[in-house]
Amino acid sequence: MEEQPQAALGAALRELRKERGLSQDDFARKAGLHRTFISQTERGVRNVSLSSIVRLANALEVDASQLVARAGL
Repeated sequence: MEEQPQAALGAALRELRKERGLSQDDFARKAGLHRTFISQTERGVRNVSLSSIVRLANALEVDASQLVARAGL
């Protein structure tokens, strides 16, 4: 069965966040989002808007297109 897009994006976010040594709290603060939003996104239970994808990518210092590509989408 193919991985759901939300789960693939969440996994990519978690990997990048951990590579940068950020906690969910630190990541949320950098992105200007709530920690529960980060948690739900990383677990693939939240359908993230394009504007949120851009904010998340900026907080991780990657282009949104790189983030989406890393998720295999």
